[in-house]
Amino acid sequence: MLRVLVLCTGNSARSILAEALFNHLGKGRVEAVSAGSFPKGAPHPQALATLRAHGLPDSGYSSKSWDAFTGPDAAPIDIVVTVCDNAAGETCPIFPGRAVKGHWGIADPAYVSSDKVAAAFERTWDELSARVAALLAEPIETMDPAELKPLLDRIGRMEGATPGPAHG
Repeated sequence: MLRVLVLCTGNSARSILAEALFNHLGKGRVEAVSAGSFPKGAPHPQALATLRAHGLPDSGYSSKSWDAFTGPDAAPIDIVVTVCDNAAGETCPIFPGRAVKGHWGIADPAYVSSDKVAAAFERTWDELSARVAALLAEPIETMDPAELKPLLDRIGRMEGATPGPAHG
């Protein structure tokens, strides 16, 4: 089973939704976790409400540092997907190691005015759902990194994506 790490800055919204989507849609194929470079400390309440609205459990999620996945005792990560929004000036974390990395930039719904936050989270859900489904539609378990990296990049350029990080 492939291990997927979804990274962003705060690990409270986009990465939590993507973690849930990967685990729900990729049952038996992937195990997803999420983290942030500057974790907020708790998932955004609207992220949990969005999970509930789509029939997924809203418990068991936490906002944590990516350090939890980099130590010598950490289980290996096969794929790292960053979801930060470089167009908004967010600094995407650079995950060390051999994992195949891709960037799926999505605007952060947590910073939308309160009267539009539910719609912003729904849009984020739709964008992440499309990307996760596109990745899982491929035989990722048998792809080597030279095949997987361009696929991740192509999915990152799907409609609604924001520009990728300069570091690739």
